[in-house]
This record gives sequence, C-alpha cells and structure tokens, in this order.
Amino acid sequence: MAKAARRPTARADEQTGGLSVKEMETRLAKLAKGGDRRAFAELVELYKDKIYHLAYRMLHNAQEAEDIVQETFLKLYANLHRYDESQKFSTWIYRIGTNLCIDRLRKRKANYSLDADVSEGDGNDWHTMLASDGRTPEEELLLSETQRLIRRAIDSLPEKYRSAVILRYMHDLSLQEIGEILDMPVTTVKTRVHRGREYLRRRLEKESLL
Repeated sequence: MAKAARRPTARADEQTGGLSVKEMETRLAKLAKGGDRRAFAELVELYKDKIYHLAYRMLHNAQEAEDIVQETFLKLYANLHRYDESQKFSTWIYRIGTNLCIDRLRKRKANYSLDADVSEGDGNDWHTMLASDGRTPEEELLLSETQRLIRRAIDSLPEKYRSAVILRYMHDLSLQEIGEILDMPVTTVKTRVHRGREYLRRRLEKESLL
C-alpha cells in the first residue's frame, strides 16, 4: 500500500545526522512546527506504514486503515503548534492514530464486556507463535493457520483491550508508553493487557491451540 521509505532530504540529513531516532524525530517535528514541509514529509515517511498497520489490526479493514493514516497526519499537521518537544514524538503520533481508531470502533457500536475478574498468571505465551526460525515446510503451513487464528482472535477483542494488546505485542511498546498513548495509569494498562491475554487464551483454547 505504501511506497518504500525515501532517503531523507538533504536538509534533513544536514540537521539530523548523528542523532538518535528519538532526537531525530524531535528535530524533524521542531522543523515541521516551524513550517518546514520537507521535515513534515520525512515524518510521514517514517510513520505512515506503522500507523497503517496499527489501524489495520485494530479495524481489520484496509480502506479504513488508509483513512486513519490520512486523518492522523492531517490532525498531526493541524496540531504541530501544540507539540511538546519534551515528549516522545512516537508517543504523540501513536496517541492520535489510536484515538482515531477507537472513535471508529465506537461508531460501530460493538458492545462487549470483559469487566469480570480473571485468574492471575499470564498463561501460555500465544504471541511467541508469531515469530520463530528454523521450521519445516509442514510446520510453516501449520504456523500460517495458527497465525490466522491468533489474528482473528485479536480482531475479536473488545476495543479497550484490543488497543492495549496490539500496542504491547505488535508494536513492542512498554506499558509506560502505552499508558501515555492511551492516557491512563500504567496499572490500568497492565490490567487491560492481562485481561486481553486471558481473553485470547480462552479463545485459543477453544481452537485447541493451547
């Protein structure tokens, strides 16, 4: 869907060379905030695929995911003047994209409830099934079906658990970062991730995967 990332522009090279990813993104955001359109274009290149994959996993609809990408960057551009340079840029853009996805899900009026307490313990690490090396062709075929079932189970998660699980296991974000993105305490994030995992564990047990 998205073109391969372009090589940074000459100006971006000059002003971000030798910086860490966080520092580079902050510098680009600062330049974009000051009206540098090329710097903003670099931010788009850095994050358009990440936001697309986030939106697709949350919405399970390619066209809506494309729409979320466009809406995210439109909202980002319109609010650049509000960007706090002490904040990680990745946290800010993920928050925008995630909130837009949540708004879409709420409009679908899908009502679920998993508020009942669940037993303690993480159970089986279903997410480790998503990546491994050294398999036979037969194992690869089995894994393909397993991945499909896991992704279908993730798609069935209630919205409030789905966003936390996707950010944690598909985007490898820390509980602290997820808390900042979803604007909630780390303890709440931990609870939602745990309940999401329990929901998935029960769902996958029915599929005889665990």
